[in-house]
Amino acid sequence: MRKTSYAATFVAVLIIFVINILSSRLPDWLIAKYDIANVQVTVRYGLMERCERSIISFPGPGKDGHIEYTDYECRQFPLRVQDKCDDENRLFCALWTSAQYFTELGIGFAGMGLVALLIGVSTHSRRRRVWRAVAGLVILHAVFQLVTFILVTELYRKDRFPAFEHAKPGVGYVLNAVSWVSGFVVGAGVIITGVAADRGQRWAAGNRSYTPIPDHRQYGYRSRAYTPVSGYGTNA
Repeated sequence: MRKTSYAATFVAVLIIFVINILSSRLPDWLIAKYDIANVQVTVRYGLMERCERSIISFPGPGKDGHIEYTDYECRQFPLRVQDKCDDENRLFCALWTSAQYFTELGIGFAGMGLVALLIGVSTHSRRRRVWRAVAGLVILHAVFQLVTFILVTELYRKDRFPAFEHAKPGVGYVLNAVSWVSGFVVGAGVIITGVAADRGQRWAAGNRSYTPIPDHRQYGYRSRAYTPVSGYGTNA
């Protein structure tokens, strides 16, 4: 493969890597909003933490005056006691924690893909082979991110957690979808380009394309044995 192809792949995988990190850290995969009397509550659920913002409005001086009090608090999510992981929410907590592990594995494979790209472009012989490892790592990353997406979607769609009844997808959820879709696209592109380079197509392999020497047996050629003539070239 060309160096430019590897450079483009590196940039694409790096962007996916950053998106994965942002997605896993953002506490807004699912967002639930509640209005109770003079209180507005917004709860954001991420893979690793839960953040709650409460806005309380009080009548203030003047005809249209009012006073607002805002409270914002984050904590780890899910927790054994607060989220009842030992009781009715045991299955939910297990699956949500599994989603955390899968997204971390996906981030790890994306990072390994970046390292493989940096090492693989050092020599021409490595560039001819490393695309297989890069494609495999990127696709594995996409698979694990897809598993995370499926788990969260099922928990959200079936209201496995009571608070998800009023929730809607947020930025973290969307970024996760973007990451695994992009991962499959980049992985497929690397495979197509790598196979084309192995076949000697110049657009993929560049000016130093490799064309294997055909096997003479494929074309029915036969080797001949030559017997030297004794006494040839002598004065005898």
